[in-house]
Amino acid sequence: MTGTTPPGVSSEQDAARWVRGMFGRIAGHYDLLNHLLSFNLDRRWRARAVERVAAAMERRGSRVLDLCCGTGDVLLALERSHGAAVFGSDFCHPMLVQAARKVAAKGYRSPLFEADALALPLADESLDVITVAFGFRNLANYQRGLEEMLRVLKPGGVAAILEFSQPANPLFGAVYQFFSIRVLPSIGGLVSGATEAYSYLPESIRKFPGAEELAAQIREAGFSRVEYERMTGGAVALHLGWK
Repeated sequence: MTGTTPPGVSSEQDAARWVRGMFGRIAGHYDLLNHLLSFNLDRRWRARAVERVAAAMERRGSRVLDLCCGTGDVLLALERSHGAAVFGSDFCHPMLVQAARKVAAKGYRSPLFEADALALPLADESLDVITVAFGFRNLANYQRGLEEMLRVLKPGGVAAILEFSQPANPLFGAVYQFFSIRVLPSIGGLVSGATEAYSYLPESIRKFPGAEELAAQIREAGFSRVEYERMTGGAVALHLGWK
């Protein structure tokens, strides 16, 4: 595994800069398009990720980080569900601005901080749970991202990675591919005004490792136990790795 490869980039630094700028341009329309283009299934996917880390969050004094938190949907779900200390981080400032507004509107006080997922400003073994929903695929270096998550997790801690994947059923896969290549960029570009962002999305999914390959890479990074489940015909996969 390497990392995301947006068009025209030749280094990890360029990839990170491109992704940060792209998400900054679509931050204002991000929630609307997530719900619209997933037919609202994104709410169910995120809820399942929160459900799967619930047990780890129930430990006394547990700390939870929603990594690549975007506009904060998973962050808010974590806050609603449990009494753990919940934090959010992202390296795209406009996304954090949107998240801060939503957190304040709900009356929560979740601390947010701007940071690169490949170099978190956190101590070793300082977290019980890490969630990352639809952000891992955009990292400039997947292996370093996994190693960084492992570093900041306490022994017994769990990382949950929710990402797009490739459907196993050929018929559904063909429909999914048509929607991703033909429909998604058109609607996403029309609503957001950033056609390149929604052309990048299906290409990044196509290049991203399948569920089994990603599970193997999580194990290779040092996680002692790895599980995954496919959702919506395999269009999405939720991976869990325990330290």
